[in-house]
Order: sequence, then structure tokens, then C-alpha cells
Amino acid sequence: MIKLKNPYAEYPGYSCFGCSPTNPSGLHMEFFKEGDELICKWDPVEHYQGFHDILHGGIQATMMDEIASWVVFVILDTAGVTYQLSTRFRKPVHISKGLITVRATLVKKQRRIAEIEARLYDGDKVLCAESQANYFIMPHEKAVSDFHFPGKYAFLK
Repeated sequence: MIKLKNPYAEYPGYSCFGCSPTNPSGLHMEFFKEGDELICKWDPVEHYQGFHDILHGGIQATMMDEIASWVVFVILDTAGVTYQLSTRFRKPVHISKGLITVRATLVKKQRRIAEIEARLYDGDKVLCAESQANYFIMPHEKAVSDFHFPGKYAFLK
């Protein structure tokens, strides 16, 4: 498993809610690559709960959308934007169960559309939620010029 670097972390004004290490309200997600799959291990805290001891569904969906964007960066070597996210909540995610794991893989790419599957597991490794994220992906040149995309190798350093 390879720990990925967040090359955007050094950009002035960068404050992504999902992955910025300096956003005081953010999730501070970090990612790893294992084969064609991206993985995030995240320790939940109480201020992200909805009902008592249950991780808020919006946070779950955000985490799956965030890891899907990193699939676009690292696997497809470009940037993109979410145009559709479909999430199914299977079981409550109890914060007290500890470390949450999110996994994502590219299902298919057709022209400028990428379909990504993300799965969220609780501290007992039980599948609790899953999303299909559809991304509109940019041509590499546009990702570099308009989105300051540094190239996938910047994530692998």
C-alpha cells in the first residue's frame, strides 16, 4: 500500500473540506493506493454525528465523493467534477466503533465520463454505505491549465 501525497496542501488558499490538512472544520482525509483501488482510513469524531453516536449521512456521502475525486486524479491522471452521486445507506455507522475505511475503484470510463464505486465500512469492517460517483473528467491539458492539476505523479511522491 502506497501513501499518497496531497500536492494541493501547499497551495495558498487551499481549504478542501475533505482533504485539506489545514481546514479546521475539515475531515483531513488521507489516501493510500493499493493496486487499482484507493483507500482512506479515518477516525471519526463526535462533532460529525447526526443522531447520537451515528456518523452523519452527509459526511459519509462527502467522504465517498472525495475519494472518488482522488480516483480521477491518481488513476485517470486528470481532474474532474462530480455531476451525479448516488448513495445507498445500508447500516448506521457508529462513531464509537472507531476507524472507518473508505475504498474506491474506477468502474468504467467512457469518453469524458468516469463511473467510480466507493464503499464505506465501519470499525467492525461492515459495509455501511456505498456510492456511485459519476464524474465529468477534463482533458489533461485543461486540468493542468484551469485546475492547476499537477499530474498523477505528484500524488505518488
